[in-house]
Amino acid sequence: MLNNRKEYKYNFGGKEITIETGRMAKQADGSVLVSSGGTQVLVTVCSATKMKDGQDFFPLLVEYTEKFYSAGKFLGGFMKREGRPSTGETLNARLIDRPLRPLFPSGYMFDTVVSCTVMSYGEEGDPEVLALIGASAALTISDIPFEGPIGSCKVGRIGGEFVINPSHSQWEESDLEIAVAASEDAILMVEGEAAVVPEKDVLEAIFFGHDQIKGLVKFLKDIQSEIGVEKRVFIPETPNEKLMSTVKEKFTAPAREVLKITDKILRQKATKLMEADVATAMKEAPADFGLDDSASFGKEAYGGVDELMYELLRGDLLDHDKRIADRALDKVRAIETETDILTTPHGSSIFTRGETQVVATVTLGGKTGTQMSDRISGKTEQSFYLHYNFPPFSVGEARGVRGVGRRELGHGNLAERAIKAVVPTDFPYTTRVVCEVLESNGSSSMGSVCSGSMALMDAGVPLTAPVAGIAMGLVTDGERFKILTDILGDEDHLGDMDFKVAGTADGITAIQMDIKITGLTREIVEASMAQARDGRLHILEEMAKTISSHRGAMKDGVPVMKSMQIPTDKIGALIGPGGKNIKKLQENYELVIEIEEDGTAKFISTNQEKIGLCMELVALQLSGPEVGKVYEATVATIKEYGAFVDIADGVGGLVHISEIADERVRDAGDYVSEGDVVKVKVLEIDRMGRVKLSAKAAATLKRKDGKDPAEVEAEFKKSNPNADKPREDRPSRGGRNDRGGDRNRGPRKPREDRAPRSEKKEESSES
Repeated sequence: MLNNRKEYKYNFGGKEITIETGRMAKQADGSVLVSSGGTQVLVTVCSATKMKDGQDFFPLLVEYTEKFYSAGKFLGGFMKREGRPSTGETLNARLIDRPLRPLFPSGYMFDTVVSCTVMSYGEEGDPEVLALIGASAALTISDIPFEGPIGSCKVGRIGGEFVINPSHSQWEESDLEIAVAASEDAILMVEGEAAVVPEKDVLEAIFFGHDQIKGLVKFLKDIQSEIGVEKRVFIPETPNEKLMSTVKEKFTAPAREVLKITDKILRQKATKLMEADVATAMKEAPADFGLDDSASFGKEAYGGVDELMYELLRGDLLDHDKRIADRALDKVRAIETETDILTTPHGSSIFTRGETQVVATVTLGGKTGTQMSDRISGKTEQSFYLHYNFPPFSVGEARGVRGVGRRELGHGNLAERAIKAVVPTDFPYTTRVVCEVLESNGSSSMGSVCSGSMALMDAGVPLTAPVAGIAMGLVTDGERFKILTDILGDEDHLGDMDFKVAGTADGITAIQMDIKITGLTREIVEASMAQARDGRLHILEEMAKTISSHRGAMKDGVPVMKSMQIPTDKIGALIGPGGKNIKKLQENYELVIEIEEDGTAKFISTNQEKIGLCMELVALQLSGPEVGKVYEATVATIKEYGAFVDIADGVGGLVHISEIADERVRDAGDYVSEGDVVKVKVLEIDRMGRVKLSAKAAATLKRKDGKDPAEVEAEFKKSNPNADKPREDRPSRGGRNDRGGDRNRGPRKPREDRAPRSEKKEESSES
């Protein structure tokens, strides 16, 4: 196939986007290369032409892959080949999947794969945005049935002004990040985070993004009109009208009784019993249901009952404002909360809302606990992160845990974004929150936000404000709509929207909207946001009955963290050759020392006393002892003129015999031995750095033998009568110490009569 390259350009928010097709991956059903700001993403779409037998759902797979060669980088670690997708890649694949899925026609159940590959990366171009734009473009120009095109963007607010698709470095200046996907007429997907921003500002950001997208969608339609191919014809699974007519006639009454049951498990059991009754009726008279004897009655019964429940639930809501168990549309289920429920974790809580229950734990520590991430945009370290677990038992399923799925990563990321906005940026600890879903019947991710917030306060983390989250639902027939507060799992399954909003009493910290229809009007989005605020404030009030602010003191077992600033040119001295000094300090004092590039040294341990001792030692090692201060020192060596002592490793000085005791000391060994610990006072530090110490100025030492110093001195003088006489008055011992003469030399000449040293050297060399 020859190169039939075509290129289209569009100015999107001040940045040029190029969409190229006809050159790469031409055997795919649709293929485009989307470029902007040095970033290039290849997007391909392929869809099977034959549907699998018995297929009853749409098998869409979206893949998003970042190639490290795109940024001119190697992967970190031992493996140098891209393998399983990172958390970031998985989250973006979900972001692409969610707005695309509802735009495939009803009954289209062919395997479909959207593959997005980042082949070049530049900081000015956002590959996540370009990937979704490329997916929409590739599907639009292909023959795959797709009710697009759609557009996508990210909205930031920098200096009070909304900005479309800021560069990688600009996000640090923004107080919100909202991803929006939309058609010309309606909003399809919203996800993002904010630094406690009021609802009206978030709505403005969403609508601002939608206004920008409208022009992009028109641009894609122009491309479609020029090079798009005719959509393929497919035969959808047609509903069995006779089956549904019979099911409605015979089973509407029992279905209404099922919908009255409040308890989820009991309602599910009643539904299963009704499905069994329907299957039995089908076996007895298959023709009444438009079936033959070869039909799979169990499967047909499940589909018929599900469709019946769908119609009843939606009809009751739109016509009578009636939902499952007769709960009001804006009512939040009963809430129970508790903190400090686990013994050892640094913080814990349990949050129960209806039949959704989440236990959260908090672990605090040092830098070794940070979450590292290596992506094409660079390496990052997170000091705050949240993990979300959804075990099968939480919904009564008998199966084992098989790792973390895409859904768990997505829900955990949403809860993390919701809470991190209220964790102070200067909080020194690395903080890990784990949310264990123990029961689930509607919005366990928002339950995780509530439980995580409470556990952090229980741990003593100084949150700027508590955070709560709530999930909103929607039922619409295109003209009428009803918004549901705190949706159940069944209401999510049978409804048209799952709109999650989290925040404090003052504003939003995270938002996520998924829909199952072709878009939401601005009226619906505004009404949902307002109703969500009322629900969130109610939940915050319920949480405040248990805990409303962080505890004043952290629990026993939480590592104490203290820090000191050291000169950057002395970091090497603290670490020591090959890390020898810092390793010894950590072993001796049973703590962890972390050193930042700016010279901040953090000391972490559960023993506060040892931290203090270690910090004193480090200060001594780096700055030396302080004149006038008293220290404990260990005697290292004893000389005839005094004792050398160590105040700390590498820090020591001399205690002269005149500074050992008030009385005259003839031998330092009479008062101290090697290894003794004594108190010393720093008298002086000379310009050479030598430390002069005094023991008697700190605490006078006593003789080790217990004798009276005066008696010992008297006996010494008696035995050595000449010991204290001036040197010139002592009897001559001859030799060189006798200044009067020498056995081999005559009397020493006066200095002025001596020959200069240079002449002596010359005479010596001549001889």
